[in-house]
Amino acid sequence: MLQQRTLKTITRAVGVGLHSGQRVELTLRPAAPDTGIVFRRVDLPVPVDIPVRFDSVSDTRMASTISPGGDPGGPKVQTIEHLMSACCGLGLDNLYIDITADEVPILDGSSASFVFLLQSAGIQLQNAPKKFLRVKKAVEVREGEGARLMWARLEPFHGFKLSFQIEFKHPALDATGQQVVFDMGSGTYAREIARARTFGFTRDVEAMRSRGLTLGGSMDNAIVIDDYRVLNADGLRYDDEFAKHKILDAIGDLYVGGHTLLAAYSSFKGGHALNNKLLRTLLADAQAWELVSFQDAAHAPRGFAELAPAW
Repeated sequence: MLQQRTLKTITRAVGVGLHSGQRVELTLRPAAPDTGIVFRRVDLPVPVDIPVRFDSVSDTRMASTISPGGDPGGPKVQTIEHLMSACCGLGLDNLYIDITADEVPILDGSSASFVFLLQSAGIQLQNAPKKFLRVKKAVEVREGEGARLMWARLEPFHGFKLSFQIEFKHPALDATGQQVVFDMGSGTYAREIARARTFGFTRDVEAMRSRGLTLGGSMDNAIVIDDYRVLNADGLRYDDEFAKHKILDAIGDLYVGGHTLLAAYSSFKGGHALNNKLLRTLLADAQAWELVSFQDAAHAPRGFAELAPAW
């Protein structure tokens, strides 16, 4: 039987929120089978639990934000996608995440620090079957026309494969790989995807900060680009880091469905909003998906039965 996974021990992290600039502490704790991943706002007078669900997503501008029942006026946790991506990359099903502010710390702008944190705590197999969200028929969402067209699609596939194509028409980005294809069954998430950092443009920073965004952003936690080049002294971690970060985000955005997908995902210029719209479109059609588990690991997709390799 492919088993559910949680942490062996409690682990903690401290950092700042990318948008809020606030200091924030995370405490990640093991959870019982079928709990799912639950954020707990412990800084509020009465702590509030926010289960990670597709319909808990209340805002997708600049990041994925969740609130109880998806209420945009309720208590929230922002910028969950990098931590969720790490949880998916390691196959973690059940987890409590205590948080002391309304935004997950950005750390180095990738999911690598979260992967290290989770693996350092150890991964515990649980006596319950791991459930996968299997896509049974293709679903697609599209927005815009012509040069503004963007789309995202899920198709049936025995495994989880992702393809993302970017198009920014910017000299620094155009000089890098524009399309990445990644197979989660390869077991190389930590090495090939997790280290890809978020990125932003200097021309946007002043406008965003005037709206109270990116207050915690710096070259320590993002790739910063002016009109012509990457400004970070150490350059890029991958030749196609921009496209790989979009894959990293998509993995996290789609994991709010509560289970690892068995599907082929592809997107052209998509983002958090389109990813959540795609997930909602899928789950709204009862004929398009099913929950499955594997009593015999031999019947599972390649690479899904193994625990993620040590960092």
